[in-house]
Amino acid sequence: MQEYVWLSAAAFRGMVTRPYFFHDIVEQLDAIGVGSLTVVILTGLFTGAVLALQTGLTLDQFGARPVVGRLVSASMVKELGPVLTALMITGRVGSGIAAELGSMGVTDQINALRALGADPVRKLVVPRFLAGIFMVPLLTVVSDFTGVAGGWIIASMQLGVSSGVYWTSVREGLFLEDIWMGLIKPFFLGFVIVSIGCHVGLRARGGTQGVGRATTQAVVAASVAVLAVDFFVTNLLVYLLY
Repeated sequence: MQEYVWLSAAAFRGMVTRPYFFHDIVEQLDAIGVGSLTVVILTGLFTGAVLALQTGLTLDQFGARPVVGRLVSASMVKELGPVLTALMITGRVGSGIAAELGSMGVTDQINALRALGADPVRKLVVPRFLAGIFMVPLLTVVSDFTGVAGGWIIASMQLGVSSGVYWTSVREGLFLEDIWMGLIKPFFLGFVIVSIGCHVGLRARGGTQGVGRATTQAVVAASVAVLAVDFFVTNLLVYLLY
């Protein structure tokens, strides 16, 4: 824990002080953001679709099928969008960060950076921190939109809810506080994903077996941390916003 806190503090210090490695930052923005776009779109689309299908069947018991859009939009924006996006990025990006940094560590590439006078934290960790903190919220917005669109497809084609009724229900079901909650949480979740991936990767020891263990540990720890941080941040935002 002490090493994790030290690494996070050094990374934040590197974000606000020179030098900056702009090429590495852009490379990580592309790898984490653009590279995760397909899996995030598919996750959001099918999550919204199955959410509309399940809630539509439940709402039939109360004769409230037309308000299915309200449930889909509120669920996706406030909770499912941020959390599922973070979990997908954990599996794709968190494991990749741990494997890449772990491989560099066991092959002495990080020591070579130090010998050349470069700070490994600024060169390797800071670009990934910036990319994770800023790209996860953007990917969450994409997931929210595709999730609501997936719910609209199921509501109009399978549940018989007209498009006008669905989108009106979506608009009525969202409040400004809900949108703020859905936009603030991904910043914390993105930080958790990249910080744990970097920390575990830099601590990898024991050759290729150590890299494999570090990759597994990063995914498991980051996934649990995402759910735990989501709970605590949600409690805090409920207290502050509502």
